[in-house]
Amino acid sequence: MKELNSNAKIETKCLHSGYTPKNGEPRVMPIVQSTTYCFDSTEHIAQLFDMPTEFMYSRFANPTCDVVEKKIAELEGGIGAMLTSSGQAASLFSILNLCKAGDSFIAASAIYGGTINLFAVTLKKLGIECIWVNQDETDEEIEAKFKDNTKAVFGETLANPALTVFDIERFAKIAHKNNVPLIIDNTFATPILCRPIEWGADIIVHSTTKYMDGHAVQVGGVIVDSGNFDWTSSDKFKDFTEPDDSYHGVVYTRDFGKMAYIIKARMQLMRDFGAYPSAHSAFLLNLGLETLPVRMKQYCENATQVAKVLLASDKIQSVTYPALETDKSHKLAEKYMPIGTSGVISFSIKGGRDNAVRFMDSLELASNVVHVADIRTCVLHPASATHRQLTDEQLVAAGIDGGIIRLSVGLENSQDIIADIKQALDKI
Repeated sequence: MKELNSNAKIETKCLHSGYTPKNGEPRVMPIVQSTTYCFDSTEHIAQLFDMPTEFMYSRFANPTCDVVEKKIAELEGGIGAMLTSSGQAASLFSILNLCKAGDSFIAASAIYGGTINLFAVTLKKLGIECIWVNQDETDEEIEAKFKDNTKAVFGETLANPALTVFDIERFAKIAHKNNVPLIIDNTFATPILCRPIEWGADIIVHSTTKYMDGHAVQVGGVIVDSGNFDWTSSDKFKDFTEPDDSYHGVVYTRDFGKMAYIIKARMQLMRDFGAYPSAHSAFLLNLGLETLPVRMKQYCENATQVAKVLLASDKIQSVTYPALETDKSHKLAEKYMPIGTSGVISFSIKGGRDNAVRFMDSLELASNVVHVADIRTCVLHPASATHRQLTDEQLVAAGIDGGIIRLSVGLENSQDIIADIKQALDKI
């Protein structure tokens, strides 16, 4: 086969990017189930330990994972990507690649609860400060929170579960004005609905466990590097511009140019933490990526129908789904996600936590699980599960109350999903 045309549409890239079989080779990307690779000389291996830019050990890289990394980078419009063992690992590495003890970064308060805990508790123990901002604050209020040691800005395209839409272009301008990169968690939108790099984002992270996989069969994450941020533009990022003694003086900006960020993440962080996925997990992820465009469009269609039904119910306090014209984030959704805003809906049941739990326990088709963005409809009570570790103040900042339910609309017939919701509502 010939290499894929660089002008191919994203649906075609989901199927063909990353892997081009040669004459007589397998049509489907093979699983290279090996931890080790053979070399002809000791000197060759010694060189790789100075600069591991080839496959030498599957804690760094693997041929099957490499194909999927190339595909995801293509889908997001980046120059390189690195798979991780989970979305949390991707978020962690995206910050640790920039910050060390004594540094700070800025993050939107309306993000995934696990990420809030990672940033506010675990990174704090490592001496890295997270400075929280509300997207409703003015540019001046946000800029006033930057410090000399601030190294990045972090936000989610679609917050989980608040579903507020992050103003990527605005925050990119604020970040770049202060000489730091913008990191965007694009998990719920996926590159099918939004490509943040086109709006100024520099680094993208995903929990590939969610829509990218879509079938609840593997946990994973990924970091994508746009290659656009100039690490030499200020003296904030000396780890990129000065020799790395742990690799005999490698200078990432000098030796790798636009690939500096993602190469540094692999050579330092993956070397030391080893949070790399198995080849089999990458193979399963690739199967999900191949159908991602078809699935995302259907998720959006189903969820829009369900959201309208919820909005019409007198037992529902509020519905948050940015595709609805009544949603406070609708204008931003139209700008950044014109195709749709995923299959995830947040809504609040009248009567608070007790009625929310009663509704969820009455569902028959939808599964009550600790998961989201599946092909099967599922529900979760954030205050009891994913955001349980947060304080009351943090819950409010994340847009969560006791009555809120996160509904992940699947690919069942929409009328069956709606019927299940109605019968559960009848029981409260």
